[in-house]
Amino acid sequence: MSKTTEPSTHTIPSNQRCPQANGLVSVAPLVCSVEETPDPIPTSIKGTIPTWINGSFLRNGPGKFEFGKDRYTHWFDGMAMMHRFHICEGNVTYSSRFLRSDSYVQNSEKNRIVVSEFGTLAMPDPCKNIFARFFSRFQIPKATDNASVNFVKYKGDYYVSTETNYMRRVDPQSLETKEKVDWTQYIAVNSATAHPHYDREGATYNMGNSYGKGGFFYNIIRVPAPAEEKAATEDSADLNGAKVICSIRAAEPRKPSYYHSFVMSENYIVFIEQPIKLDLLKFMLYRIQGKSFHKVMTWEPQYETVFHLVNRHTGKESKVKYRAAPMFTLHQINAYEDDGCLVMDMCCGDDGEVIGDFTLENLRRDSGEEMDKFYNSLCRNLPRRYVLPLNVDEKTPLDQNLVTLHYCKATAKQTKPGQVYMTHEELHDDELLQYGGLEFPQINYDKYNGRPYRYFYSCGFGHVFSDSLLKMDVHTKELKVWRYPGLFPSEPVFVASPNAVEEDDGVVLSVIITPKEEKSTFLLVLDAKTFTELGRAEVPVNVPYGTHGVFNEMG
Repeated sequence: MSKTTEPSTHTIPSNQRCPQANGLVSVAPLVCSVEETPDPIPTSIKGTIPTWINGSFLRNGPGKFEFGKDRYTHWFDGMAMMHRFHICEGNVTYSSRFLRSDSYVQNSEKNRIVVSEFGTLAMPDPCKNIFARFFSRFQIPKATDNASVNFVKYKGDYYVSTETNYMRRVDPQSLETKEKVDWTQYIAVNSATAHPHYDREGATYNMGNSYGKGGFFYNIIRVPAPAEEKAATEDSADLNGAKVICSIRAAEPRKPSYYHSFVMSENYIVFIEQPIKLDLLKFMLYRIQGKSFHKVMTWEPQYETVFHLVNRHTGKESKVKYRAAPMFTLHQINAYEDDGCLVMDMCCGDDGEVIGDFTLENLRRDSGEEMDKFYNSLCRNLPRRYVLPLNVDEKTPLDQNLVTLHYCKATAKQTKPGQVYMTHEELHDDELLQYGGLEFPQINYDKYNGRPYRYFYSCGFGHVFSDSLLKMDVHTKELKVWRYPGLFPSEPVFVASPNAVEEDDGVVLSVIITPKEEKSTFLLVLDAKTFTELGRAEVPVNVPYGTHGVFNEMG
């Protein structure tokens, strides 16, 4: 990965462009352990839940932060808790269950943390003798199956996923934990993201790492659509037919890039090699050093961001290397092709240190000065548009803007043969800065993923956790906002209405929680077009702040 040769588009950090917080409330109650609710309970409906919504809103995230006297260090480490809001004929029931992962079961049996997580290193068994405890530090911990990030789908089955080689198949109705699935038993990868993409034929695409004597590779994975002949009574995980369609060699095999997701359009996949680095030497030694995994991740902005373009039908990687100033991205919004260009919209930040900052100690800071100080130090992610010219060859001129789309301000210039340097367009007006930037973007995925689109929905971050819901018009950059003091919404999920004609015909679902009052969670239903409330379903339980979710439509 080359070092930077051109200045960044903005010299003012995003957290200085946004207003500084003053008097933020503590969100400690949102990162406390809760009890599960395995049997569905009724909710109290206020307003109206449209009767055409028929299915389950499934959410994932950490829900237990200690075992016995042991405490987790990082928010990502909490034990996975699955939530289900089942919506039918205007009524809503709620249930939740902890994922019965090996990590959860073993920790429960020992009543202490025995499996290492992202930010918490499991300590040696105190019952072992001193020599056994010493030598146990030289064993690399096994990857966790605490799949607390997302619900994903392969061949029609639901799984919960994290970023290791393990997933857990689950029943989306009962939330029952089923078998553990190991990617390495199907293909040669050591991990996979929790953000796959789906094509319109039913195939699933993902990315995972592999490393060995040949180096470190970022691999694009394809899992085929479910076989039509699969027996309805067959109840087992099936990733057969999964294959690696492209392997991208890391620019620095000892310091590969961290990534959380990737870009997919109708014909291309783009992998973004960003300057958040994983130090593999430290990774091998971190058990001996007593450091957790997040300690081996470093933000190294002396390196550029590299975009690898791959034809998703042939698996062939473009010889052209697309580069941009250092940035980091966790979540893509959408990507589509138009007039020889690939337009990519994503949430971006200019300081990748933020991932390691979400320790429970930081998130549980007191209201006021301590919380303000932490929040004001965080990078704010903002939506950006990058445009990749697709037809670059030996005839392409140097140092001319190759972006011909009249509606795009982003640029791309071939600086030397086979190398294109891009500058982004800010996909927002200054109004967004008042809401602290945004994250957790969602679109009308089924109809518009990989295609030209107009709207996306997201969370605004005027606090360390999201404190508003936003609807962005990417044509005009106008915002619609749902925000009330003291309420913290989850990632919004769009559900299209029956016979929808326009892109935003439907509703947006979000789970709203608050640190102010016990057992005051509710499922919010917004009209996606007007972004006004239609109704809410109040749940008499505590729900912690979560990560991602999906809507499972029922037949």
